[in-house]
Amino acid sequence: MIGKPPSKKLYQTIISVLQAEIAQGIYSPGDRLPPERLLVDRFDVSRLTVREAMIGMEILGLVEARRGAGVFVTGNAVEVRPTVDLNIGAFELTEARRLIEGECAALAAASATDADLAALNAILDKMTVENQYEIHDEIADREFHLRIAEATQNQAMLLVVETLWEVRNRSPLCAEMLQRSRSAGVKPVVDDHRRIVDALGNRNPPEARRAMRDHLGRVIENLLAVTELDAIRRVKQETAKLRNRLEQNPAL
Repeated sequence: MIGKPPSKKLYQTIISVLQAEIAQGIYSPGDRLPPERLLVDRFDVSRLTVREAMIGMEILGLVEARRGAGVFVTGNAVEVRPTVDLNIGAFELTEARRLIEGECAALAAASATDADLAALNAILDKMTVENQYEIHDEIADREFHLRIAEATQNQAMLLVVETLWEVRNRSPLCAEMLQRSRSAGVKPVVDDHRRIVDALGNRNPPEARRAMRDHLGRVIENLLAVTELDAIRRVKQETAKLRNRLEQNPAL
């Protein structure tokens, strides 16, 4: 029996629609795409999804941001490019992690051993060192979340969490968004992770679930802030370039 082909993700649908409109001449190279709020209303999606679509189009070379004036179509947009290669974005992945790892933490609060708690506290120390020395590979962060999955004593939970982390590192769109976050100075928040460990140590499943969801919710908020700051940074860079040209060529 032949299964149904996988449906497109929301951000891929937005990219495909906008690409089609570019091909039809609705938007030409150099034209400005509608602002984020209008795309949110048009496609009936969240800001997160629109943000993923715009970053995905940047990765594909279809658009570029200019001086904070918006997102503009490039000359490359006439070429149809497959959106499936982008895979999964950081917003989409983190939303899934928030749901799954929240329940994982709740289960671990009921089953974690003293050895699990000791291991988690040791990982927190490693995380502190990574932050102190600006180590950006986030080995301790991954180890922390996988150790909580192990503490559930449920191999299926561990497999799911491992898979989410593999996707996190393998997806071009997700990797690009997280790289922007790291470049902006966002680091794993040790206090967030410590609250999770405290809830596990107190054998409090509801509090462990809440602490994990709060932590991953802040990850999403940071990604939103970073992508906004990314646009602001472009404005500053373009303004500085223009100022330098004017200083070097007063006649302009």
